[in-house]
Amino acid sequence: MSPTAEIAVVGGSGFYAWLEDPTEIRPHTPYGPPSAALSVGVVGGRSVAFLPRHGSSHEWPPHRVNYRANLWALRSLGVRRVIGPCAVGSLRPDFHPGDLVVLDQLVDRTSGRADTYLDGSVAGHVSFADPYCPELGEVLAAAGESIGAKVHRGGTVVVIQGPRFSTRAESRWFRSQGWDVVNMTQYPEAVLARELGLCFGGLALVTDYDTGVDGDDTLEAVSFDAVMAVLAANVSTARRLLDVAVPAVPPEPGCACRDLGWPDLARAGS
Repeated sequence: MSPTAEIAVVGGSGFYAWLEDPTEIRPHTPYGPPSAALSVGVVGGRSVAFLPRHGSSHEWPPHRVNYRANLWALRSLGVRRVIGPCAVGSLRPDFHPGDLVVLDQLVDRTSGRADTYLDGSVAGHVSFADPYCPELGEVLAAAGESIGAKVHRGGTVVVIQGPRFSTRAESRWFRSQGWDVVNMTQYPEAVLARELGLCFGGLALVTDYDTGVDGDDTLEAVSFDAVMAVLAANVSTARRLLDVAVPAVPPEPGCACRDLGWPDLARAGS
């Protein structure tokens, strides 16, 4: 009998393993294979699946991640709540490297990504006004505060195509719009979860200041090496937070995420 899970964590850059003594499975999906084998285990009495979105050795850059296969594979295990930790650059002087941001809004600046399951013979449209599950957001924020992490409750992420980082002009524009952090993977992950009727919680791990902050020209522009240096500590914090958050997720959702999914997709596998 195949293992099942009720909650999933999709690990980002630097976050490639989490569960102890997991069972590994690679479900078949109509969209090809997921980024890596899914690990299934137990955290605080809850059945959990873990998937590194970039692959077990970071072989998939953000624009090549098979997001549709990843979310479909998780849902096929019975997952109904997804937590998506991700590395972000700060666009604000008060969002510092090492801080955590519980995301509540998203701006898509990607291009050419397969970002829907509704591309067949039936047209469909889902509500995406509020991309993130408020119930999961509250759980993540409370868990972060309980372990002493610096947590920002709410933030808008602008998702860029990658794999390159922003130009200084782009970063200035993002800041001028009032957006808080910049990332490369939250879209289409969040909208695919919505189409499937899954709760999705975005946990942003701040690694850098992108190209700097307004009024301070002394900060160096982001580099991959600098990001990875901060990530080691951030991922350790994220693991501790998840150990607290997962058992605290309510057994039955009190949100509307499933109702906002496309009906045929949201009911499939129920």
